[in-house]
Amino acid sequence: MIADLMSKSATAMVCARSEAERLAAWLARLCMQALVAEAELTPKPGLVDRRGSGTHNDLSLSIMRRSALALQPYFYQMALISSGACASQQLREHLAAIGREAERAMYMTTGGSNSHKGSIWVLGLLASAASITNRDTTATATAIAETAGTIAAFHDRATPRLVTHGHVVAARYGVRGARGEALEAFPHVVHVGLPTLRARRAGGATESVSRMDTLLSIMSRLEDTCVLYRGKAAALQAVRSGARKVIAAGGCGSMHGKQQLRRLDRKLLTLGVSPGGSADLLAATLFLDAVERRQNEVQKDRSWSEDTDGEN
Repeated sequence: MIADLMSKSATAMVCARSEAERLAAWLARLCMQALVAEAELTPKPGLVDRRGSGTHNDLSLSIMRRSALALQPYFYQMALISSGACASQQLREHLAAIGREAERAMYMTTGGSNSHKGSIWVLGLLASAASITNRDTTATATAIAETAGTIAAFHDRATPRLVTHGHVVAARYGVRGARGEALEAFPHVVHVGLPTLRARRAGGATESVSRMDTLLSIMSRLEDTCVLYRGKAAALQAVRSGARKVIAAGGCGSMHGKQQLRRLDRKLLTLGVSPGGSADLLAATLFLDAVERRQNEVQKDRSWSEDTDGEN
C-alpha cells in the first residue's frame, strides 16, 4: 500500500516536472521568435532590419538572429524556475542572476555589441510571469503584465553598483525607462501595442503593416531612453512626432503613410538615433499576443521577399 502511494507520488512529480519543462520550452521559444520577428520586420526607422543596420554600425540582422537564439536557453531557465512559484524577492534575484548570465552570452555571441539587453529584462520578466499565471489557462496578457510588475517591484540586492545609460537618462530627463514600464505593468504593451496590433489585423491589414503600425504607435508615445541617450530631447520629439505623422497619414499601409515613414527613417539616420526601447516593447507585444492566443509559434512575416534580404 505504502509502496503504491510512493510510486504514484513519484509519477505525479515526474509529470509535473515534465509539464513545467514543456511550458518553459514553449515560452522560451516564443521569446526567441518574438525577437527574430521584431528584427526581421521591414522597413523600420533607424533600426536593424532586412535592409541593413539602420543606425547600428555594430549590428546586423544576422547578429540579431544569432543573439535571439543564444538567449533562448536563458528564457527557458527563467520560465522553468517560475513554474509553480509566486512573485517574491527570491524569485526576483534568481531571475536577475540568470539575466546577467544571458547578457554575458549575448556579448559573447555579438562580439561585444548590445543587441538585446533591454529585451532580456522585458521578456525575462514576462516569461516568468506567464509561467506563474499559466496555472490559469484563461490568464490574459493584462494579468501576465501585472504579475511581471509585481516581480519587478522587488529589488535585486546583487545588482552591480554601475551607472548605466538608463540611470543617466532617468536622472537627466526624469523618465522611468524600462524599469518604470515594468513597474506600471507594461502600459505601452497592454494599452497601446496589443490593441493596435489586433485592430490592424481585424481591419484587414497584412501582418507586416499591423506590426509596423504597432511599433509606430508605441514610438509615438514612449519616452524611449535609447533615443534620449543618443540624441537627447530633440531627437525624442522627432521620433514621436514623426511616428504620429505616419499614423495620421493612414499608417504604413497607405501611400501617404509610406512617404511619411521614409521621411522618418531618413530623419533618424541623420540624427543617428534608434528607437530601441520601442522595438523591445514590440517584441513583448508579439510575445504576449502569442501567449494569450495559445499559439505554438510567433507567426513569421513573409511579406518582405527573402530575395531582398539585405544583411550586413
